[in-house]
Amino acid sequence: MTTPNTTLTERVGPGAWLALGFAVIFFSGMLGGNQWYGIFDFTTLNGAFGRVVSSASINDGTLATTTSAFRGVGGHGAMDGFLFALGLIPAVMFALGTINVLEHYGALKAARRLLTPLLRPLLGLPGSAGLAMIGSMQSTDVGASLTRNLKDEGELDEDERDVFSMFQFSAGAMITNFFSSGAILFTLMLADGSSAVPTSIGACIAVMFIMKIVGANILRFILKFNRRRSAQGEAA
Repeated sequence: MTTPNTTLTERVGPGAWLALGFAVIFFSGMLGGNQWYGIFDFTTLNGAFGRVVSSASINDGTLATTTSAFRGVGGHGAMDGFLFALGLIPAVMFALGTINVLEHYGALKAARRLLTPLLRPLLGLPGSAGLAMIGSMQSTDVGASLTRNLKDEGELDEDERDVFSMFQFSAGAMITNFFSSGAILFTLMLADGSSAVPTSIGACIAVMFIMKIVGANILRFILKFNRRRSAQGEAA
């Protein structure tokens, strides 16, 4: 595992900074959509499974069909859980493969150099967790897989892993989920024509992000308190 002193003094070339910038844009979702620049977005490139016909009916002589994902409808138990897990594999493999390529070009070194002074006091995490943090804003699967990868490579210890998991667990994939589900609330209007939600999208995003930090630091405090109490008990 890289020591803090080595982390802050290791040489980072321009290619590493370029790789880091690409990683931030790629996993942030800023270029998502159906435009040509969607090729630089993780979710767009990850795509989606095709849909299959789940039911058909005839209404007034017209055949109407409904479709569902490859998991179908009405599944339950271990079999449905297996298909759900199977659907996560492409995103996880794609994310890990992308991170390995970017790591080869020095993106993690640049992230450690740039983000460690920020993440250490804020969350007690090394800067190398920055890419996983950005990825977790868009996809819970990406965040979980990259966090596991960081733990296996020794970038995170057990306490850092738990704190980082707490950060991700609160409002998981908040950008994707909020804009796909919650943003519709801002289109609701009251009878007098005023907005039914008296706030802005930016304020909601800020509250979620701040509370993610608060939750992670609560767990960080609990872990430190328990370790200190255990050390005092062993000393006694």
